[in-house]
Amino acid sequence: MKYMNAQVNYDVLVIGSGAAGLTLALKLAARYRVALLSKQRLRDGSTWFAQGGIAGVLDDADSVESHIADTLDAGAGLCHPDAVRMTVEHSTAAIRWLIDQGVSFTREDGDYHLTKEGGHSHRRIIHSADATGRAVHSTLIDKVRESANIDCFEHHIALDLIRQPDPTRGRFRCAGAYVYNKQSEEVELFEGRAVVLATGGASKAYLYTSNPDGASGDGIAMAWRAGCRVANMEFNQFHPTCLYHPKAKAMLVTEALRGEGAHLKLPDGSRFMQNFDGRGELAPRDIVARAIDHEMKRLGADCLYLDISHKDADFVREHFPTVYRNCLQYGIDITREPIPVVPAAHYTCGGVMVDRHGRTDLDQLYAIGETTFTGLHGANRLASNSLLECLVYARAAALHIEETLDGVQPPREVAAWDASRVTDSDEDVVISHNWDELRRFMWDYVGIVRTRKRLLRAEHRVKMLQSEIREFYANYKVSSDLIELRNLALVSELIIRSALDRRESRGLHYSLDYPGLRELAMDTILVPENFADQRQFV
Repeated sequence: MKYMNAQVNYDVLVIGSGAAGLTLALKLAARYRVALLSKQRLRDGSTWFAQGGIAGVLDDADSVESHIADTLDAGAGLCHPDAVRMTVEHSTAAIRWLIDQGVSFTREDGDYHLTKEGGHSHRRIIHSADATGRAVHSTLIDKVRESANIDCFEHHIALDLIRQPDPTRGRFRCAGAYVYNKQSEEVELFEGRAVVLATGGASKAYLYTSNPDGASGDGIAMAWRAGCRVANMEFNQFHPTCLYHPKAKAMLVTEALRGEGAHLKLPDGSRFMQNFDGRGELAPRDIVARAIDHEMKRLGADCLYLDISHKDADFVREHFPTVYRNCLQYGIDITREPIPVVPAAHYTCGGVMVDRHGRTDLDQLYAIGETTFTGLHGANRLASNSLLECLVYARAAALHIEETLDGVQPPREVAAWDASRVTDSDEDVVISHNWDELRRFMWDYVGIVRTRKRLLRAEHRVKMLQSEIREFYANYKVSSDLIELRNLALVSELIIRSALDRRESRGLHYSLDYPGLRELAMDTILVPENFADQRQFV
């Protein structure tokens, strides 16, 4: 029989290497041994590609109350006021911590340059030109690599969480995770007194997305299988403007262009956003994305256009060097011509339910960042609140772990991963085909505009796919593609179920069958069958 032969023990196991995971690891490294897992390289996540910036109260003309009001307005009645207030009140401290770590934000005339994005009433977005994510991510990665107490494991994909009874509390706890080592192609065991999910969102469930390939909802799927509730999975934010070009893959065109005066235009050069919202191009993302989708379908157009060529060319190149350079490689000079754009899946607003400390339903399992449902985003995320949420909740979770971990016993002996009954597959084409089919019907049936008929069709298709995946998973050795497909199919099912439950149109969920709002705004909470196990075991 073939069992895995690697086992490592840490105080804290962090699954994910984006802004949230790196921040938490750094905050804990002074006291605890931390293992940090990354599916690919440390830099290969969504944080690296974030262009816009981080929202925070940084200007005397701005206020906490104004930032809160803008967030609540964008969230369409579903934001949790306590989560919003906590996040905004800690925004200044979180951003100053980044500055202390060495992140170089853009300055103008000696002060930090603040930009404005859709849904914001003030200039409050601190940024590093148009590559804020890269500036933040690279700085935090350098700090993590310098830490003697943080061990980084690149090319390691968490497969499933480990639950075990905790007799001292009469509840189940998380004790670690089984992890697939892509280089050895074996499953390893990582144990931890606390486990933190920081795996990002699930936008790769859709055919067109601004996200890198790793955004396959792994943390959400693992937490659900371990008995944790999820909420508001129907709210998938579609970024209004991604580059439309046959050779471009997942290239986002930052919302900051519209914040600095770029116009959205039809193929004939006319503007249209004022017909949908008085804020025009600065309306929240759900409104802008639906407007673009509406006009594309009305005209039968493959794309629309984002035009900043009326601004001074030096200004454009200085403030948007990444967009300028990336578009130029496809023959588009944004200082002279408009950018062809289409909406694409961008951000998962729902996720694993957590409290203000990042705690999930399973003891010793925390979740932070895009993996989670904190209540901050409601039915639509306000631009540039995402990196802020990563920082604030990572710091909150780290503080709770520091206050409690010394009283937590190490996990008891964990069973090894048994790979004795599986064989190598010669049918990898099945995984590739199922991956493509899943993402296409999610785009067609569970996209920007939905109907109940489309959702039921998607539900039928995803259940058929899951049956095939379960059979494949039971008989063949795991692979990174199979792990991600298994997780994407599960998360897609959760998205579809949540969308079917929401019989109204609110925020990012727009249904032709239910175009109005319900009188009472309520979260969509899904409960796994093994949820009751968390509270008490026999």
